[in-house]
Amino acid sequence: MEAIITVVGFLGSGKTTLLKYLINSYFDKGWSPFVILNDYENAYLDAQQLTNKLDVKSIKALSGSCICCSGIMELRNTVNRIPKRENGITLIEANGTSDACSLMEFLGVGLHDRFLPPVQISVVDVKNWQNRREHNELESNQIQVSSLLVLTHLEHTTKDRQTLVIKALKALNPTAKIITIDDLDVSLLPLLLPTNNTATKFDHQKAHWSSCSVDLPDLPSNICIESICKQLPNSILRVKGCAKIEGEDKYTYFERTPDGKVFIRPFNGIPTIGSKLLTIGPGSEPTILEEAIKTSLILKESNT
Repeated sequence: MEAIITVVGFLGSGKTTLLKYLINSYFDKGWSPFVILNDYENAYLDAQQLTNKLDVKSIKALSGSCICCSGIMELRNTVNRIPKRENGITLIEANGTSDACSLMEFLGVGLHDRFLPPVQISVVDVKNWQNRREHNELESNQIQVSSLLVLTHLEHTTKDRQTLVIKALKALNPTAKIITIDDLDVSLLPLLLPTNNTATKFDHQKAHWSSCSVDLPDLPSNICIESICKQLPNSILRVKGCAKIEGEDKYTYFERTPDGKVFIRPFNGIPTIGSKLLTIGPGSEPTILEEAIKTSLILKESNT
């Protein structure tokens, strides 16, 4: 029977990094992974970055809805249509605001009997755990029905901070195993059992945020990308996109994490959606995004 591993976690916690690690590890061990990505805006942007080892036919991007509720039927149908493979395993990355408890409650209903009951892994950003202000409840919800908790962003955290976070995680989910990526043995994941931990009741509407995307013009430099990200209000917790820098043949991927850090790296291939700026969180409105782009271009022009 084929295992289904669902990866959840708050925005910027490192879900995609873990997913890439799982894909590479399973390939190296002779497995055949199928990957499903969910995001509010253009999940295809992230999907294209997984095609180094994974055939495009083995990736399905689900955009525009949340798989913990309105998108659960599409997710279930997608899983049921996955072709049978030798040594097959299905990996699902939920968007960073998913109600992880609702996802696990509904996903296992109606799946074909060739699949094992879905198991959930939560990615926990140790540095920023429970520093989400009004979103702390959502973050704590995302670990309560997981069988495995993977700690990330341990660098630049003290041993006391790590101990404090682990203690809090055990209080919320005493049955889950807690490890780092370095300690992860992917061959054991298909043997994980669904948790029997009882989750605290959560207001599902708190998992639904605004999102938005707009087209990006060709930009004069990476400095413009950093400026755009910094112009956007802090209420927007997730910023990402793909840009074309003038004079360069390849595209550039960028993201701003909830703690305000901006990361820029080469994009794998040519984005099917073109150059885009995408945001998630309060303040995600086209006029705000377009104003940030306009301001960054004016600032760049005035400095040259």
